[in-house]
Amino acid sequence: MKIDSIQNGIVLDHITAGNAMRLYYDLGLDKLDCSVAMMQNVKSGKMGKKDIIKVDMAEYDINFDVIGYIDPGVTVCIIKDGVTVEKKKVALPTKLVNIQKCKNPRCITAIEPNIPHIFKLTDPEKRVYRCIYCEDSARS
Repeated sequence: MKIDSIQNGIVLDHITAGNAMRLYYDLGLDKLDCSVAMMQNVKSGKMGKKDIIKVDMAEYDINFDVIGYIDPGVTVCIIKDGVTVEKKKVALPTKLVNIQKCKNPRCITAIEPNIPHIFKLTDPEKRVYRCIYCEDSARS
């Protein structure tokens, strides 16, 4: 199998095997009008298996909080003119805004549609987030 290198765009590397599809949809990559390559279960010396996503688009605003929430070990490589110009390691975000929805039917976010869904990280080890309005929990 041959996947061409990209000239301008991003590469999401070191994705935990099986998480690429979730990232693909949660980042809205399915709505882009450009080449997107996804490789799953690629052999990796460090991880055993990993997934990789390549997005061939000159300008794309990526939401690092979505990536960190789903898979905090991802590396984001910025490619310009065929060369990696920047590498960023993604971390678990301390706060989520409109990434996860509160599932509590009594929460104010269920009643008032214009209120943002905001969660704060309460247990980094277990990756538990709590709604700031009702304290209901969410896990990544």
